[in-house]
Amino acid sequence: MRNDIFRRLLQLIPILLGITFLSFAMMHLAGSDAIAQQADASGVALSPEVMAARRAELGLDQPFLVQYVRWLGGFLTGDLGISYVSGKDVFATFVSKLPATLLLTGVSIALTVLLSIPLGILAAVRQNRFADYLIRFFSFAGNSMPNFFVALLLLYAFAVCIPIFPVISDGLSLRSVALPALTLAIAMSSKYLRQVRAAVLDELSRDYVTGARARGIRFSVTLYKSVLRSCMTTILTLLSLSIGSLLGGTAIVESIFLWDGVGKLAVDAIQMRDYPMIQAYVVWMAVIYVAVNLVTDLSYRLLDPRIRLGGERP
Repeated sequence: MRNDIFRRLLQLIPILLGITFLSFAMMHLAGSDAIAQQADASGVALSPEVMAARRAELGLDQPFLVQYVRWLGGFLTGDLGISYVSGKDVFATFVSKLPATLLLTGVSIALTVLLSIPLGILAAVRQNRFADYLIRFFSFAGNSMPNFFVALLLLYAFAVCIPIFPVISDGLSLRSVALPALTLAIAMSSKYLRQVRAAVLDELSRDYVTGARARGIRFSVTLYKSVLRSCMTTILTLLSLSIGSLLGGTAIVESIFLWDGVGKLAVDAIQMRDYPMIQAYVVWMAVIYVAVNLVTDLSYRLLDPRIRLGGERP
């Protein structure tokens, strides 16, 4: 197992290099001028000499490969550069936004688990009954509505009509994170409870469930000790994908609620052509998805001993 972990960590190096190089190249090929963008946003007219001096100061007048190698050298030493917009250290700015993103991710995942797993199990156990039809109806409705529409509905219901939660987040608190987390949880639960239902139904059709019933074992014991354990790999895969996307920030929801997280930071950086901040976000996303996939693969072995990683032999 240690060898497999080490091998997968080594695979992280070329993946990160490839992603950073491609993203750096795409930003370079975009042809937009960060200095001109800043001047337009500020409303200050700069002379060509001043703009040229500013480009030279930031190293934007150098060839593409020189810029990339210089950025890569700084990245390997923990220096992600200086923001073109704020003039602050990129790494420090990015880290300051992580607590908000981590809080939103944790609450959203908790709500998703509390909604999707019990409802998915109930729909499978009550297959083709009223409860199953009702749950599937709401899952269709929740899955068909985009996040921004759900966010607006929740804002109108619980911030305007019934002023329980703030319209705009006022800090890192459960009261402020409730509506954006619920918005994300509704969308994810509507999709995942159907996957949970399908996985449980597949297990319920297995011979060992029929055998357990014939031996007089209570259905609840078989469900919670055997069926759900076999379904955990499917559930873990779904949750791991959600964790990766949530840790990367959810730009639409964060922008609606003005939640000061990584997603909103990335949107602002793209609008202002803040290339160092965009590059930091790309690296963060790459690290998150590789790390989440690694942890998920290793968790499979703990949940199901039949799964062997890296071609290991029992």
